[in-house]
Amino acid sequence: MSSNHSADYDVIAVGAGFAGISLSYHLREAGLNVKVFDRASDVGGTWAWNKYPGAATDSESYYYCLTFSKEVLQEWSWSKRYSGWEETQNYLKFVMDKFSLWPMFQLSTEVESAEFDNETGFWNVRTQGGETHTAKYFVSAMGMISQPVLPNISGQDRFKGHIFHSFPHGQKGPRRSGKRSALLARAPRRDRCFPRSRKPPTGTVFPAPQLCLPLQKDMTPEWEKEIKENYDQIIAKNAQPHVWYGL
Repeated sequence: MSSNHSADYDVIAVGAGFAGISLSYHLREAGLNVKVFDRASDVGGTWAWNKYPGAATDSESYYYCLTFSKEVLQEWSWSKRYSGWEETQNYLKFVMDKFSLWPMFQLSTEVESAEFDNETGFWNVRTQGGETHTAKYFVSAMGMISQPVLPNISGQDRFKGHIFHSFPHGQKGPRRSGKRSALLARAPRRDRCFPRSRKPPTGTVFPAPQLCLPLQKDMTPEWEKEIKENYDQIIAKNAQPHVWYGL
């Protein structure tokens, strides 16, 4: 049904990571009034939370970026082939500053519910603070790793040592030097949590560790020049991936 009053926004979105930032830019360019909420205190999405020692992208930095602006592609310089969490988050802040996107974002605000009202034709989006905002459209830009799943391991309530989870994680992390540790993890988290220790802890990794090659190769001026001169081809190639992820 048509409404007799206007919604607060054309679009309300949840998530201030890559998706939310790209969404806000494109919708504003289309002339829409947008508000983006995120429970984190800063932009970055997963990079506002994943700050464990060694946290970094597993895609090359010049691929792992927003491509809607050739200016940003030329102006921003990556220091590493695989950027760490801090550099990735700084890159997203650079994009926010470049296009003055900050006014559309409300951080430290968790969305509690989003319900469509058939009478008004609007979405009612309620935050944990008790505020209700209305919009014509509601978009989830939270991604698929916005909420950690904590393992329920038999006997962990009797464990007398320290238990840590990489998400969310403080920048400094636990002191593990000289301590026996057990790491339960897969993929990048498993391969990066231990190697960053100055004095690696002794212990066991589950499942068994696999071969890992060094990733943190510095970007050289020559390499960066070649990438920036060929960004059009890189973007076109990136749009035709030959990798599939099963969820």
